[in-house]
Amino acid sequence: MTVNRGTINEINLYSKELDEEMKMLVYLPASFSPLYKYSLLIAQDGKDYFQLGRIPRLADELLDNKEIENMIIVGVPYKDVQDRRRKYHPDGEQNGAYIRFLAHELVPYLDETYPTYHMGMGRALIGDSLGATVSLMTALKYPNTFGKVILQSPLVDDKVLGEAERFQEPHLLNIYHVIGNEETEVKTTDGSVKDFLAPNRKLHEVFTEKNYSAFYEEFDGDHTWKYWQPDLKRALKMMFG
Repeated sequence: MTVNRGTINEINLYSKELDEEMKMLVYLPASFSPLYKYSLLIAQDGKDYFQLGRIPRLADELLDNKEIENMIIVGVPYKDVQDRRRKYHPDGEQNGAYIRFLAHELVPYLDETYPTYHMGMGRALIGDSLGATVSLMTALKYPNTFGKVILQSPLVDDKVLGEAERFQEPHLLNIYHVIGNEETEVKTTDGSVKDFLAPNRKLHEVFTEKNYSAFYEEFDGDHTWKYWQPDLKRALKMMFG
């Protein structure tokens, strides 16, 4: 059975917040038309989600089977591991600026360029590891802009837990949260080894106590695309079904 293939384009957007040109990937569904409205999924680790996660092909398949609503996927790649850490890590020098870029520069640009829903529940953020961390922190800061978050094995530290605990409007967010039960010794980019599992369990407890609308599961596996890729189908169906 042939599946209708969407298109992938590259776009450039100059960010004043980051003072750099941001190169991005944009997936438009095969049936794209300016006459329809589209939900937005913005992926940190953009190139990884498009290549390792094969998210465009997955979207093609789910859209073809009418299992998800019309959506546009925007991948925001990182340049290298240092760049990724500066922007995604809660202690990264550019973390605040990157979060403002997503909310104040990227979203207005996408809303102007494409026929999107101009509301929080029409926009989702997705990321793995540090990309998941910055996705959550962005949604906690701008819940009226981003109403949905897909977290695949986020790095969770005290800063993240504190933000989740202090957040006053959990009803505005819909969260999908998975972590591997073998993620107890994860090698991080700064060379250290961290337990990701225990802090993620703590985060799940915070979500539960504070009445977030959050799906949580621990999969059998570790901190790699081998497990994140197959999980994407369920994540997209749950968030956009």
